[in-house]
Amino acid sequence: MPFGSTAEAVRAWVEGWVVSRGAAEPTREPWGFTVQVGLPKEVARHVLTAADEATVRKLAENSAAGVALKAFVPAPALQAWLPPGWGLLDGHAAFMAASLAEAEAEAEAEAETEAPPGLPDGYRLSSWRRGGVTRVVVRAADGAFAARGQIAVTGATAVVDQVETDPAHQRRGLGRVVLDTLTDAGARQGARAAVLGATEEGRALYEALGWRVLAPLSAAMRVTDAGPGAG
Repeated sequence: MPFGSTAEAVRAWVEGWVVSRGAAEPTREPWGFTVQVGLPKEVARHVLTAADEATVRKLAENSAAGVALKAFVPAPALQAWLPPGWGLLDGHAAFMAASLAEAEAEAEAEAETEAPPGLPDGYRLSSWRRGGVTRVVVRAADGAFAARGQIAVTGATAVVDQVETDPAHQRRGLGRVVLDTLTDAGARQGARAAVLGATEEGRALYEALGWRVLAPLSAAMRVTDAGPGAG
């Protein structure tokens, strides 16, 4: 395991995520972290390093619409603890980590090229870095969006974020190319380990590339005011 504990990996995830998304610095809480996100659809989020029914219910009951909860428990457990007015969010399945030592060795051994090995014919990859975040975008021959991802480095750790492939371009190895490019960039910037939140579909790709599951990951959001039949 590239981290001393899952709690250490969660802290790295939160600290890197706020850099990746341009959110406020996290506030430490007895049960985890609060992050002011500042978006219309996600005003803030609570990341629970120690999730139990009593803590989840207390936070949920005192949260307004647009506040999200992230917990390192299976989705059915989180759902059972939530009061009316809350709904589970899709796209959460596993909290994962990987060592970037191998990526660093490969990055030092390879000369940088415009098209990374494995990029299918006709696709073009663009990469840029700004504000501590490296972004990668893959476009098809006609210029249409095909895949993307980004990585935020905070010292010796990095957070891989927003990796996705357009459905029309899936099963062509683009996700692997994006992830390899991001981890190489993180290693070049001094990161030794990385974390991410994976979907069920993405988990298989990450495991094939050496990532390990540290914990289940589920999320929910307050969508309505509490009331009879809400949720």
